[in-house]
Amino acid sequence: METTRSRDWRMAQKQRNKSRDVHTALLRFRREKNWKHLYLRSEKLLRAAQLGMEYPRKTRRQLAHQGMEELLSN
Repeated sequence: METTRSRDWRMAQKQRNKSRDVHTALLRFRREKNWKHLYLRSEKLLRAAQLGMEYPRKTRRQLAHQGMEELLSN
């Protein structure tokens, strides 16, 4: 038996199953991922950790100084 699925049938199905689309809307409206739109320092630290970045950026001199302090403290 062949079933005909016309445009009207598809529109009726869409209307009938509209309640299932709520979850896709929640996924669509997420927080900003653009670095410029992260205003709080805590948000930037969390995002940097997710991206595997170092924030705030440290110069080589600061890294060397920090390494020397760690060596001397151990």
